[in-house]
Amino acid sequence: MDEYIGRLKDGSLKLYALEKELPPEEAVRVRRAFVEGETGTALHAVGSFTIGIERVVKRNIENMIGAVQVPLGVAGPLPVRGEYAAGSYYLPLATTEGALVASVNRGCSLIGRAGGADVRIMRDGMTRAPVFAARDVVHARDVAAWVEGHVAEIRKVAESTTKHGEFLDAVTYVAGTSVFVRLEFDTKDAMGMNMVTIASQKVGELIERETGARLVATSGNMCTDKKPAAINLVRGRGKTVVAGVRLTDAMVADLLKTDAETLIEVNYRKNLVGSARAASFGFNAHAANVVAAMFIACGQDPAHVVEGSTAITTVDRVDGGVYVSVTLPSLPVGTVGGGTGVDTQRECLELLGVAGGGDPPGAHAKALAEIVGAGVLAGELSLLGALAAQHLARAHQEHGRG
Repeated sequence: MDEYIGRLKDGSLKLYALEKELPPEEAVRVRRAFVEGETGTALHAVGSFTIGIERVVKRNIENMIGAVQVPLGVAGPLPVRGEYAAGSYYLPLATTEGALVASVNRGCSLIGRAGGADVRIMRDGMTRAPVFAARDVVHARDVAAWVEGHVAEIRKVAESTTKHGEFLDAVTYVAGTSVFVRLEFDTKDAMGMNMVTIASQKVGELIERETGARLVATSGNMCTDKKPAAINLVRGRGKTVVAGVRLTDAMVADLLKTDAETLIEVNYRKNLVGSARAASFGFNAHAANVVAAMFIACGQDPAHVVEGSTAITTVDRVDGGVYVSVTLPSLPVGTVGGGTGVDTQRECLELLGVAGGGDPPGAHAKALAEIVGAGVLAGELSLLGALAAQHLARAHQEHGRG
């Protein structure tokens, strides 16, 4: 080890090159020891982990020195009545936020009393939007017209890059001399960002060649990836999921310790009016909590919590009770690729019965989306109830968050 640390110090060996000379486990150990020496910080806990790193260092991370462990809890059972997820599930929630699992668990109990959550996927399409530079606005319109008139040709080029992806649509947007082409794909069980990026590059080259517009970037930010964007709320990105449950007045009183009118008012004034006044893209109580905890547990890209948590929560008065629903317009999830193959994350997907590719292709990713949607509904029910009953502060105190 001393030889390699010496070479790292004198600059003759780079941190990223250790795996070229050493097996992955040894490379990680040497790199960690070097960082410990350079910073004077002991990294014993970081160096203690159970995941196999042979795959991880090739596909998931560079300059690995260990792993950060996030506590994992379960909430449930949660009965889900979806088209792809039909059964009772224990939700894996990776979080350091006390009271979160307890809160979601309470929501799961309430949904269980009501007979389960209805969940449907309204649409499914992962996007990438190359941006082109036109000569002038006349040329920009010509470029957009070419795209609109050659969809079949675009589909052929896009699908030539993947065995699994299916091209769905191309929509153009113009801003001055900038032309954006928002391409949409069915990526089956993969979340699909790599797939659509590779396909979009080829489509971009085709458009550049045929129209004379200059391809500036494969992503022009109208995708929109990992940033708050109204286009994702309106058109969707990934899975658009809606989950709902009908609660009787007795259920609301018994488990949430409040009444229907108060629950409706809290949702109206907090989630709808409050969010509108703040110009928020999220009209919900805490959807990001559940989305983030399940994303981390199940190997999803945590940065996609930005889109995934822009949910809308509604509470309707119905005969004898209320109907509570959540709409998640932009939920990018997958069960193959990315972090889904890391050992601990794969176990969480197996816990839900959705690890790997589904039959038919895409079934597992859609099932995961439905389960996440139902989990968000459970979290919203619980927090809305706590707020309506004025119990929020007390719950935080009891679970160590005071």
